[in-house]
Amino acid sequence: MAQPGTHLAQPAIHAEHQEHPIKLYLVVWALLFVLSVCSYMVDYLGIQGYLRWSLILLFMVLKAGLIVAIFMHMAWERLALVYAILLPPVLVLVFVAMMVSEANYTLLTRLTSFGAAP
Repeated sequence: MAQPGTHLAQPAIHAEHQEHPIKLYLVVWALLFVLSVCSYMVDYLGIQGYLRWSLILLFMVLKAGLIVAIFMHMAWERLALVYAILLPPVLVLVFVAMMVSEANYTLLTRLTSFGAAP
């Protein structure tokens, strides 16, 4: 049986503080540096066309993902918060892709119906 007044003498339980090792941040920094070098190499090697833009966008998304996951501590957040932050921009990109597709269809329909401009 508990003695009266003993519950007041116990220290308050603090929220668990999460500390990440400095090695994690240094590895991520090195990966960001390597991805930046790869991005610059695309320009240095003179890669052109869709391959160039695809590679640049790929490296950009990878770097942004590392920054958001590690430096903004998103990797350690609850899944609901991750969805609340990351899902809206992804949906915006999906809707933009749908609008681009619709715009191409509209342009093709107009050119078919009304002919090319003189």
